[in-house]
Amino acid sequence: MRETIEQQLSSAFNPLHLDVVDESHMHNVPAGAQSHFNVFVVAETFSGQRLVARHQAVYRALAEQMAGSVHALALKTLSPDEWAAAGGGGGVVSPPCLGGSSGET
Repeated sequence: MRETIEQQLSSAFNPLHLDVVDESHMHNVPAGAQSHFNVFVVAETFSGQRLVARHQAVYRALAEQMAGSVHALALKTLSPDEWAAAGGGGGVVSPPCLGGSSGET
């Protein structure tokens, strides 16, 4: 699934930088679930766009995956100028999941 997400985002945004990290192991999901991802995208198309518009564009690009097995995306979306101003570098890793499942009351 990680590779599929990378391919979809590469095709949609032609990113300058792209990190897709499978963080499913940090959540209360079955082994091998591939359901929680942290995505960091730097793309020219984000220049002049508000954060909500950027995230909506990513969700549109991944609509099929979001309708399937992908449960959650942590998104960081930057324009090249914002990325340069921040010193470049990679994405972020989400904090550990605090638990919870549909079976808890």
